[in-house]
Amino acid sequence: MRSIERGFLAAIFVSRWLLAPFLIGLVLALLLLMYRFFADFYHLALQLPRSTWHDLIVGVLNMIDIALTANLVLIVIFSGYESFLRKVKDQTDWPEGLTAIDFSTLKQRLIGSIAAIAVVDALAWYLDLENSADNGKLIWVIAFPLMFGVVALVLAGADRFMRRDQNAA
Repeated sequence: MRSIERGFLAAIFVSRWLLAPFLIGLVLALLLLMYRFFADFYHLALQLPRSTWHDLIVGVLNMIDIALTANLVLIVIFSGYESFLRKVKDQTDWPEGLTAIDFSTLKQRLIGSIAAIAVVDALAWYLDLENSADNGKLIWVIAFPLMFGVVALVLAGADRFMRRDQNAA
């Protein structure tokens, strides 16, 4: 019975490497985001002579959205690698933010990144209001970032209480 249990545990332990193709796919998705970023930059540069100030700002905000999304993908890649595949503590030249991400920090960074993306989208929509005035969409554009802000505060409060309880024990 012990050998069956050891074999089962070994199979579960090795199965964590099934995550690797997903991480590689996310790295490739970063290349797609990079392509889109520079395509948007090229388009924005070509349109610059006939663009209004609002058009330029909306274009830059869209590029910020892409950069924030790329940051979010990187957070997931490094957190997944560090959490499930292998620790990278021996990489002294890597930024600590890439290697020291526990689950609580990951939740906060993910929610914070999504909230920032939502806020940038809301600002871009607001600046382009004369082209797309829609009261129904206005409610969602305001509610979405607020919802993520509330979720971030609730998660931060829950993490603080959990840490306080762990320190007291």
